Amino acid sequence: MPGRQRQFGIISVVRKNKQAEALEPALPSREDILAFIARSHGRAGKREIAREFGLGGAEKIALKHLLNEFAEEGIVQRNRKGFNAPGALPSSLVADITGRDRDGELVAIPSDWNEDNGKPPRIVVTIPKRFGGAAPGVGSRVLLRMADGGSDHQPTGRVIKVLERLRQRILGVFRRLPNGDGQIVPIEKRNAGREMLVRPEDAAKAEDGELVAIEPLRGARHGPPMARIVERVGKVGSEKAISLIAIHAHDIPYVFRKDTLEEAEAAKPTTLAGREDWRRLPLITIDPADAKDHDDAVHAEPDSDPANPGGHILTVAIADVAAYVRPDSPLDREALIRGNSVYFPDRVVPMLPERISNDLCSLRANEDRPALAVRMVIAADGRKLRHSFHRVMMRSAAKLSYQQAQRAINGDPDEVTGPLLAPVLQPLWAAYACLKTEREGRGPLDLDLPERKILLKPNGMVDRVVVPERLDAHRLIEEFMILANVAAAETLEAKKTPLVYRVHDEPSMEKIIALREFLHTLDIPLSKQGALRPSQFNAILERVVGTDNAHLVNDVVLRSQSQAEYSAENIGHFGLNLRRYAHFTSPIRRYSDLIVHRALIRALHLGDDGLPAEMTPAMLSEIAGRISACERRAMTAERETIDRLIAHFLADHVGEIFQGRVSGVIKSGLFVKLLETGADGFVPAATIGHDYYRFEENAHQLIGAATGESFQLGDTVSVKLVEAAPFAGALRFEIVSDGQRRRAPGRKVGVVKRPRITDRKGNAAKRKAKALKGKRAGKGSRR
Repeated sequence: MPGRQRQFGIISVVRKNKQAEALEPALPSREDILAFIARSHGRAGKREIAREFGLGGAEKIALKHLLNEFAEEGIVQRNRKGFNAPGALPSSLVADITGRDRDGELVAIPSDWNEDNGKPPRIVVTIPKRFGGAAPGVGSRVLLRMADGGSDHQPTGRVIKVLERLRQRILGVFRRLPNGDGQIVPIEKRNAGREMLVRPEDAAKAEDGELVAIEPLRGARHGPPMARIVERVGKVGSEKAISLIAIHAHDIPYVFRKDTLEEAEAAKPTTLAGREDWRRLPLITIDPADAKDHDDAVHAEPDSDPANPGGHILTVAIADVAAYVRPDSPLDREALIRGNSVYFPDRVVPMLPERISNDLCSLRANEDRPALAVRMVIAADGRKLRHSFHRVMMRSAAKLSYQQAQRAINGDPDEVTGPLLAPVLQPLWAAYACLKTEREGRGPLDLDLPERKILLKPNGMVDRVVVPERLDAHRLIEEFMILANVAAAETLEAKKTPLVYRVHDEPSMEKIIALREFLHTLDIPLSKQGALRPSQFNAILERVVGTDNAHLVNDVVLRSQSQAEYSAENIGHFGLNLRRYAHFTSPIRRYSDLIVHRALIRALHLGDDGLPAEMTPAMLSEIAGRISACERRAMTAERETIDRLIAHFLADHVGEIFQGRVSGVIKSGLFVKLLETGADGFVPAATIGHDYYRFEENAHQLIGAATGESFQLGDTVSVKLVEAAPFAGALRFEIVSDGQRRRAPGRKVGVVKRPRITDRKGNAAKRKAKALKGKRAGKGSRR
């Protein structure tokens, strides 16, 4: 009997184990799930994964928990369409071919890579046979369609189109020395202070102040570095032409082709044929005082419909660029290459020739101009009830600046705004009050980031840097344009017409985890539960308004956000908290908007110059990738030009003391932005105080190992300008103020006095000797 009982006991246990196994949801292996996510290029959500592996019921719940674990551990990134691997590549991208691998295959790196995701991936490039002798090589920029990697997960991309055939080159400014020899001053910050000499035969060819492309030469072991001039780019000796450096450094097309100019000059004003006559509607333009082109006009009036009490009818009219720039024409092809206009303090590199942008398509006051207009009916609470698009002929009633319109509303009208105040301006502001209510309810991301504007002297040098006042007139135009952009996206989606969206993904899980850890140091919670919303960030920002941490928190929240871009696939706009959004309001300066105009013309049968029928979503995806790259190129060039101008301005102020704010913290030092000019410079960690500083990434600070003295992102500091490299736009500072001592979150912050290095027992000499010993042994580092 005992034996039989033991036998039955074993059978009972086996039955229980089998029942337990039957109750546990059977999921595919982690490796299988991750492999599916990787080959889905960011389009694998819980639903797609469950469908792929035939999961249902309890298995889906288990899958959800598993995916959350993956995201928390940083194994995958979450986006609006699903999951992807950290730093995963999109289905198509623009890349630069940089060389060959060991097997002789061409390899490329993404042209626009976010360094927060680590080193850029090396992509093996395959070239279809159709390219023949025109196949791209090293130095070319290409559009790739990504394919699944092999067994070693090596990313592979197939060339769709060759965008540019680039030569790898280093740019510098040639300076003639008193002895007649030549010297190259690098224009890149990373090479600032590393001047190179040029061969005498090259020095005889170049002129002082000329921008040249060089090739470094192998010189003597102890002699100065040498370079050979391979191309003379252009004269930039005058500060007024300093933007040319960025133009050439980033290969921004700034001279229009002959056939493009010829087509622009031959263009004739459009007629009323096929258009509604809206010339009696008192639309007005409100722009910066120095604007040369005017591509949007606005109007508002109370809605007379009794069913919409307190509502308004809003009209936004946009220059009809599509009437002059036809698909695949010389104007169109060059506009696509440029992607957008580029704005420098001393010049504009336009997307379209002046004949189009500043003349035929500029909505000048009291002149007939073709426009694509949207009429929107809004309720008293700002909700858009309905809208309609129209192809019209309009006549702007007035050209106003933001300040001029605001003064009129504030009770100080002039001879232009006086007659417009009651019939035009006041209804605009009444409609804006409704939109403001809707905006507050929607809760878009509301960062406090004042923008600086550089004012130049006639010789192109910096006169002063100002922060323009943010007026309701600015906000009014912004809200009208956002609503028009939403209407454009909604219409095209309803008509099932392909378009280019303006998208903004939510922050990655890695950035949210880092932000949460940082906010914890300030005793500010960030919930782990529920979907991510802009309102969560706004609540954090509101909490620090008026405190010493306001600048710090705004900076860190900004750094946690993804970058907006163009896409043929809609993932929504996280920052604006909108489900669908497309750029429609600036076709003079953005190619994306021209695409949307053409799509509307095609969808609504407004003419024969709409989006070509053969234009597919895949082709639009290619265009979106190109213009996103152009946009980032423009942003970088604009920022570098401002850095160079301010570095020229400050070159005569070396040795002076300035007030600044820590704008970045890395292992090797601090980035400091001056409060007065907004100039950015670097403070090497080795020059800070009398301590060894370790880098605390989560807290965005450098902290002294012995003293506890710290410098954190957002801290106000005094710095001395030690060195200025104008052509590189680089500044080097030295900290001359004390740091802070930060204790547990929520505790009071105090100033550190640094008379000596000590510890609780007063063993100052012993600790200092130990620190110096560690330094000599290579164990310590001034980071």
